[in-house]
Amino acid sequence: MWSDYHARLHQLLKSRHILPKGSKILVALSGGQDSLCLTRLILDLQDKWGWQVAIAHCDHNWELDEGLGEHIEGIVHEWGVNLYLEKATTAIPEKEAAARKWRYQVLTDIAVSHGFKYVVTGHTKSDRTETFLYNLIRGAGSDGLTSLYWTRKLGEDIELVRPLLEFSRQDTGNFCQKFQLPIWEDSYNQNKKFVRNRIRLDLIPYLQKEFNPQVEKHIAHTAEILRADREFLDTQARQLFAEAIINKDTIDREKLKHQPLSLQRRVVKLFLGQILPKMPSFEQIEEVVKLIDAPNGSQTSSFAKVGAIAVKDDYITLRQ
Repeated sequence: MWSDYHARLHQLLKSRHILPKGSKILVALSGGQDSLCLTRLILDLQDKWGWQVAIAHCDHNWELDEGLGEHIEGIVHEWGVNLYLEKATTAIPEKEAAARKWRYQVLTDIAVSHGFKYVVTGHTKSDRTETFLYNLIRGAGSDGLTSLYWTRKLGEDIELVRPLLEFSRQDTGNFCQKFQLPIWEDSYNQNKKFVRNRIRLDLIPYLQKEFNPQVEKHIAHTAEILRADREFLDTQARQLFAEAIINKDTIDREKLKHQPLSLQRRVVKLFLGQILPKMPSFEQIEEVVKLIDAPNGSQTSSFAKVGAIAVKDDYITLRQ
């Protein structure tokens, strides 16, 4: 079984080196067109790459998903592949973030228990566009705009890989139709109470129709450019942070005074990240950045539960 889609993925894997030969791979199969396309492609390329492949399915145990587990079992049995099927034993809220967190924890646990080094998901160029727009609307910085990337760490020795980021949702749909793969129609994907669904069903088609038919491709290119810039700046910021940090509660502001604002913000974010109970907001970062050139004794407003950040001579320090 071979097609242009197989050739595209084969060449992409050769150029990006994200799934090495001989790897032990766990493929996340939801039953939708993207994950079905991915799973079939991975299985068809398995011999060329010498992979060991198994499939995992995370059943949220939601009412509208009744029968999905059996549907997955039937597909995987026909393909003759090992299946790890995990069903939620406690109630998973019908919310995107809660469901995603649970799924990744399940996939990580399976990978750790059975020695998989790579967990592979069917995220596409279309998902990348949705994530970019979703985080843009929320006011995220470059971290949020570039969060859906080719790889990321799931655990110390486990890599999450997204090989289909150059495929669109139309590509995966065409693939499933070409090879007659049994797509599970997920009712939740049509529910507009989920923000991502509104972006996918309403916003992106509007942008394609009224502004640019190639919006998905161009946003993907933008995300790639931003990601490279972000990685460079993060590396510079970590080096500068290591030079400026005195202890957990104190940083040398003289080391930051003549640095670009972008690096100042990143270093302050790292500094606040080890003080505050959760990630600092843009407003909190800006308050501390202003202290870099502020008079001695200046301080921020009180940060919840930790106190204020104040200027003491050449230093910025936590005042409890």
